[in-house]
Amino acid sequence: MKRVALLLAFFAIGFGVMAQSVSESTIQKRENRKGMVLKEWNTAAGDKRAFLDRVTTYDEFGRKVEEIEYASYGQKWRIVFEYPKDSDITAKVVREIEYNDRDKVSRIRKFEYDEDGSKVRQLNYYPNGKLESVKTFEYVPK
Repeated sequence: MKRVALLLAFFAIGFGVMAQSVSESTIQKRENRKGMVLKEWNTAAGDKRAFLDRVTTYDEFGRKVEEIEYASYGQKWRIVFEYPKDSDITAKVVREIEYNDRDKVSRIRKFEYDEDGSKVRQLNYYPNGKLESVKTFEYVPK
């Protein structure tokens, strides 16, 4: 029984340290991305003309707020990322709204997290608000 308690304590401490370093890394990345717009360009082999492939927009906290994928005909899809109201740099995405090539909503995803910030559930909705599916996340130590 004591062994089990020790193992659980060891894993809890290990995961706490790992989560802390990841969040510090995430915060540093967000600091560097404040207000940034990242444009990705592609060039086909044998062609010198570059074409816009993707645009990612970050807010004043450095959090991703929009991502647009382009094709030769224009917008392929677009995703808008929403965070809790009055949140800060450490906030996690609570909702994603995905738009199709005609800029119509094609899917809505909502996320739930546990106390330590780990994603627990993803709820997928149709554009009309009807629940399509639920994805759950299980974290199993090695």
